[in-house]
Amino acid sequence: MPVRSGTVTPCQRKTLPDVPIRLFFVCLYAGFGILFPLLSVYLQQEVRLSGTQIGLLMSIGPIVMIIAQPLWGVVCDVSQRSKVVLITAMMLTGLTAVGFVLTRDYPFMLGIMALLSFFQAALVPISDSLTMSYVRRTDGDYGRFRLWGAVGFAVAAYVMGMAAQWWGVSVIFVAFTLTMGIGAWMAGYMPDERVSLKLNLREGLSRLLRNRRYVLFLLAAFCIMGPIQANNAYFSLLIQSLGGTVAASGLGFLLAAGSEVPFMLRAQAWIKRHGILAVVLLSALVAGMRWGLYFMEPPLWLVYVSTLLQGVSTGLFIPAALAYVVDITPRDVRLTGVALYTSMGNGLGNWFFTFLGGVMIDRFSVFTAYLFFGLLTMFGAGVIWTLRIGERREIKGDSARG
Repeated sequence: MPVRSGTVTPCQRKTLPDVPIRLFFVCLYAGFGILFPLLSVYLQQEVRLSGTQIGLLMSIGPIVMIIAQPLWGVVCDVSQRSKVVLITAMMLTGLTAVGFVLTRDYPFMLGIMALLSFFQAALVPISDSLTMSYVRRTDGDYGRFRLWGAVGFAVAAYVMGMAAQWWGVSVIFVAFTLTMGIGAWMAGYMPDERVSLKLNLREGLSRLLRNRRYVLFLLAAFCIMGPIQANNAYFSLLIQSLGGTVAASGLGFLLAAGSEVPFMLRAQAWIKRHGILAVVLLSALVAGMRWGLYFMEPPLWLVYVSTLLQGVSTGLFIPAALAYVVDITPRDVRLTGVALYTSMGNGLGNWFFTFLGGVMIDRFSVFTAYLFFGLLTMFGAGVIWTLRIGERREIKGDSARG
């Protein structure tokens, strides 16, 4: 909250911004939990799109975001008003979603998704940068803020599953717009940090692509994070293919996203105890086994039980993978390294698996799509295992020379 000098103690001045930051993350990820888990259901049931059409529409976002994020970085660097840019982008993201209920013309819907993704591309990198700058200045913990996003996503997905069951799936667009508006309001009370999102692409890419470990990890991130992101688009269709309702898919997302919170809290302790790559490998193996289970058309109760594994596959993978990228990239090109890693997993990987998943649903079934997810995830786990073996050999070699 805004603080007037002399009205609070220095300790209070440090802790007061914590509440709006937490509430902002709740709103931001609650918005994602409201819209994206049920958007594929809306497109299938209300608009009557095919699996391929749904896959194409849902996969536009990651590609647009790869292009848009550097542009938003330039806007922030030039304006030096990152918080104002965040508020504006969040409001426009919410308003753009209303377009889905105004038309059922497929080309127009593609344009709406592209525009929504363009504005959405600003939200996570700017809010993360503002928060990271704040926690560095105050000796805080980013994970303690980010976990509120997981809480928001989990609760919102469950509540909207129930609401969609009662009032129809189109209610997600109204709820999304309202939540983004509240989030924009909370962003106004976040600390006004100076951040830079400028990337050193020319020199950075050249140096990073000569780093064998980094290139291999990009490949692994593509194969592991892509299916994790695509699951958000198709999990509701999986639930309904197994005889579940829209409300049942909301319960599944509640269990899955909620399970991430305790693992995010313990991620750093696991990394210190077992090593970064060991944690990443565990996450990948658990994710691959989960996708393989879904190919076998399990009963709904087993799907619900399996969602609790998302704490391991996602709640551990996200902080451990980011820590590994930071660890293996030189400081002067680290921002570029993190951005490229994010683009590979959340961008290209998300697009690739979401689009092909839709095609496979059309030609075969949603269960076949999850088999594809599982096989490629296991390939990614194999790449991580190769990296881990290589690092162990390097350590042994260094010890022998010492």
